[in-house]
Amino acid sequence: MLRSIRTLGALGAGLAAATALVTAAPASAQEDDFTLYAREVAGDEEEDQQQAPEVGDTFSFADDLFEEKGGDKVGRDGGACTVVRTGNPLDIQCVGTFVLTGGQITAQVLMTVPLEESAELPAFDASVTGGTGDYRGASGQIHITEDGAYEKLDFDLGD
Repeated sequence: MLRSIRTLGALGAGLAAATALVTAAPASAQEDDFTLYAREVAGDEEEDQQQAPEVGDTFSFADDLFEEKGGDKVGRDGGACTVVRTGNPLDIQCVGTFVLTGGQITAQVLMTVPLEESAELPAFDASVTGGTGDYRGASGQIHITEDGAYEKLDFDLGD
């Protein structure tokens, strides 16, 4: 997702991506705290470097999820973001769903994103808003940081 946000900020355009199928659940899926690694699924980028993002612009993202970098795929995620405040930095409202064998986890975040290509994207926390199956009634947060070609997702589903 961070790479998609960088694309929005740098290009002023959206990113559309397709999702993939789930193959297995992470061994730690039943625990309150676990870590997954997300790698963005390639999509079609609309390149329009002349137009700055405007309120209401949207983009979607999709990632494959792994228990370890380079390991077997254990799930997928997908979401959509909308620009809610322009300027530098931008404010972007994002909602997403993480699909694992045991169920789904939903999350949302309001992010502040710098537009400069050289600016480092900050780590952020997304609020867990619910879940299904093994994750029914889930709450907590997901701490998201860049980690090379992946994003590290630290789930804290505790009280």
